Amino acid sequence: MRFSARTGWELGENALTAKLRERRARGEELLDLTMSNPTACGFVYEPEALLTPLAAMAALEYEPEPFGLERARAAVAQYYRDHSAEVPVEHICLTTSTSEAYSYLFRLLCDPGDEVLIARPSYPLFDFIARLDSVVLREYPLRYDPGASAASAHAWTIDFEALRAAINDRTRAIVVVHPNNPTGNYASDPERDELETLCAKHGLALIVDEVFLDYAIHPDAKPRSFASGEGPALCFVLSGLSKVCALPQMKLSWIAARGPASTLNDALARIEVVADTFLSVNAPTQAALPSWLSGRDALQEQIRERVRRNLAALDARLLGTHADRLALEGGWTAVLRVPREVEGKPFAEAALDRGVLIQPGEFYGLPDGRAVASLLSLPDVWDRGLRLLPID
Repeated sequence: MRFSARTGWELGENALTAKLRERRARGEELLDLTMSNPTACGFVYEPEALLTPLAAMAALEYEPEPFGLERARAAVAQYYRDHSAEVPVEHICLTTSTSEAYSYLFRLLCDPGDEVLIARPSYPLFDFIARLDSVVLREYPLRYDPGASAASAHAWTIDFEALRAAINDRTRAIVVVHPNNPTGNYASDPERDELETLCAKHGLALIVDEVFLDYAIHPDAKPRSFASGEGPALCFVLSGLSKVCALPQMKLSWIAARGPASTLNDALARIEVVADTFLSVNAPTQAALPSWLSGRDALQEQIRERVRRNLAALDARLLGTHADRLALEGGWTAVLRVPREVEGKPFAEAALDRGVLIQPGEFYGLPDGRAVASLLSLPDVWDRGLRLLPID
């Protein structure tokens, strides 16, 4: 049987995955510092407030609207209004996930073999989405100031010289994650202006993933959404319930579009056909969306409190050790600079031997000697895991 080359992934286990599977099979305790599923991290969900909206009578009606029900999109528009951004309801398209949103946009913008530029380091899921849509990813680097402290602002910056050099005749879009996962850096206002100018000059779309926008580390920080303003480029802003409301199981995300009127209208008309082909967002979730978005603060505040608490515990643990933390501004992850090897083993494998699961930085395109941990981890697991890390 012959399968598509798009699905010809290397599916074998790496050494860390095999060791993890064996440890679990033996029933040995595992202190998981990679937990990023908010529903499994001990946060308080209010069943009545979250589940009652699913029983709305509207959930029994089928209204095949390609962009999603207007009342649901109006709730998304209000979310952006809370971020000082005016997005017309007509410029919002609902999807089941940000992955699907990326796929819609790749299909809109790219023919097979066309290229999209994406930051390195970054989340590895992009590789799978692009390959399924026959799109080629090209990387542009994020630079880290080696002299930056863990509290530095804008320690990570876009290497615009390399970004410009990566643009060619087949480039169709630039992807920016704001804040980036796993580095946690927001695009600064000067970077935003330069990205807009670059995209407008070369006729490229700007795709901005803002799923972690609401999770700034500093309590007084007010990161600006790319949905605000009137930049010269065609811009698509992605977000969704998975992070905004800590409801990954409810499967609803969105695309908010802006840009020059003639180009934007053409893009929206084409996206509408793509969305109409799949009609993927279910009615109960759309009916519940206004209630969930309006009540997002309670869970968001729990998450911000957890992230700051675990970050403080991490910084205290790292004092006087052979490891340190790289600066971050937002999101749920921390990047650590750690020994490349411990007793002849890669750091993550040595940690697993002690019963601690932490991700190697290479999973995200980080160099050797980096590890990535989730700041959502349960406090008791976090504290015990940190004590066992091989960094002393």
